[in-house]
Amino acid sequence: MSDILKNAKARRDYQILDTFEAGIVLKGTEVKSLRAGKGQISDAFARVENGQVLLYNAHIDEYNFGNRQNHAPKAARRLLLNKSEIRKLHEATAIKGNALFPLSFYWKNGKVKVALAVGKGKNDVDRRADLKERDADREIKRAQMHFVKAR
Repeated sequence: MSDILKNAKARRDYQILDTFEAGIVLKGTEVKSLRAGKGQISDAFARVENGQVLLYNAHIDEYNFGNRQNHAPKAARRLLLNKSEIRKLHEATAIKGNALFPLSFYWKNGKVKVALAVGKGKNDVDRRADLKERDADREIKRAQMHFVKAR
C-alpha cells in the first residue's frame, strides 16, 4: 500500500473520528497523471448527495501526453462505497461540526483507493495541546536514547 497523495493538513486541522476505504471513479488520463504523482488533495472534501459520495476540489493535473479528451483537473469524482457505509457517512456528517475529507490516495491491487475520514475541526487550544504532547514525547525519547548510550 504505497501512498500516491497525502493530505498533510488533515491530521493537523481535524480530530479524526472514523476512517473508511473507498474506491474512486477515474478516467484513464487521471490514473496516468496519478502514477506520475501529479495532484494534491489538501483542499479536498466529500459530500453525501442523492445516495452517493462525491469528492470535490481534488486537483489531479492534466496528463501531459493526453489528447483533447483529457480530464478536467478539479472535476467532482464519485467515490465507491457500500450502502451501509454511505448511510454511516451521511449520519456522521449530519452532526454539526463534522466534516468528510480524504486522508490519502493509494494503490491497492492495482487500483486507486481513497482513505476517507470523518473528523471534527480542531481549535487553537487543541493544536497547542497536540504540539505540547509531541514535544513531551520527543523529550522522553531523547532521554531514553541518552540512558541507553550511558550503559
